[in-house]
Amino acid sequence: MADSPAALRDLLIATTRTLRRRWHQTLEPWQLSPHEHRALRVLGDAGRTRECGDARGPLRLGEIAKALRIVPRSATEVIDRLEARGLTERLPDPADRRAVCVQLTDAGHDLARQLDAARDAEAGEFFALLDDRDRADLARILRKLVGP
Repeated sequence: MADSPAALRDLLIATTRTLRRRWHQTLEPWQLSPHEHRALRVLGDAGRTRECGDARGPLRLGEIAKALRIVPRSATEVIDRLEARGLTERLPDPADRRAVCVQLTDAGHDLARQLDAARDAEAGEFFALLDDRDRADLARILRKLVGP
């Protein structure tokens, strides 16, 4: 007998909670919050070779807030904490004197790479319970659920 939609929903929620809890535990040695980690990823994805406001490179605080899905004030607090640790730096926006841009420092890029490796290792450990066929089936099913 097939699981009910409610049972499937609860299993999926439990799985994502387990992944989130394990990731928070993985972040503990670096003393980073999930928002701080996500900010490092957003800034790392933006790159370092553009002017503020261009398609890639330093980001305005508002862009960071939008990417993190938090209010700008909270994004400022996240960036303040990262900056205090030497992981980010603020730059003036050459196109708008009122705006401030943020980019990763070299230390921020190094930490972002370490965190990416830790996250990949954590995922590898989590999904090690599944064989290749199970992983392929899970990927196919999840893609179907999230749509095109």
